[in-house]
Amino acid sequence: MILFNSFALLFATLVLYRKHRGARAIAITIVALFWLIASGWLAAPLVALAELGVRPVEHPTMTGDTTIVMLGAGIEQRNGAAVPTRDALARIAKTAELYSTCIRTAAHCTVIVSGGDPQRPGVSEAATYAPYLLARGVANDALIREARSHTTYENARFTASILRAQHYDALILVTTSYQMRRALLDFDHFGIAPQPVYSNRRGAQLGWLPRFDNLANAEQALHEILGIAQFYVYRQLGWF
Repeated sequence: MILFNSFALLFATLVLYRKHRGARAIAITIVALFWLIASGWLAAPLVALAELGVRPVEHPTMTGDTTIVMLGAGIEQRNGAAVPTRDALARIAKTAELYSTCIRTAAHCTVIVSGGDPQRPGVSEAATYAPYLLARGVANDALIREARSHTTYENARFTASILRAQHYDALILVTTSYQMRRALLDFDHFGIAPQPVYSNRRGAQLGWLPRFDNLANAEQALHEILGIAQFYVYRQLGWF
């Protein structure tokens, strides 16, 4: 909604000042920004900035008691039922894949799925994703549902409480590439240092024609960038 609101604000400004000599410049700015983002040329650096500094692990260490943490990625309504989003399905698939490897190599494996009800559909992300994880082979007694968090910060906060109550030798964090940088900052704030594993990546498609996916990816990246900036501001103010 950040990009939509920004374009709406620019458009409203254009309408209010349409007779002003600067109206043409505003109109050109709106069109140029829309094209640069939708064609990927501005979306690409936004996505890169959101992922900056993260070194994802392709083959994470799994030894002793291994815990895999999967972050929520929203819920969609389909035919009246709550279902995982595209990114959530990718995270579920990667988490199940890691769990399958884990039970063959580690002594004990636990999966924590973290996600409350931020979109207010009346059901938590953790509860929505759980059947999909179980269907992919995650054992019910190995699955912990953290259903209170509404933000990435709360994902880290409530998951950290669970982790402190149990022993683990190896810790893995699963999320989409655009969220990992902010997630690692939040987990580090609570003294948790997981191995970062990307479930999937979102990248810009460069070209001359506008693409909806570029707008969606830029929106998500901008959301994460602002979240990272907020983290540092709050920490500087002593609120974290």
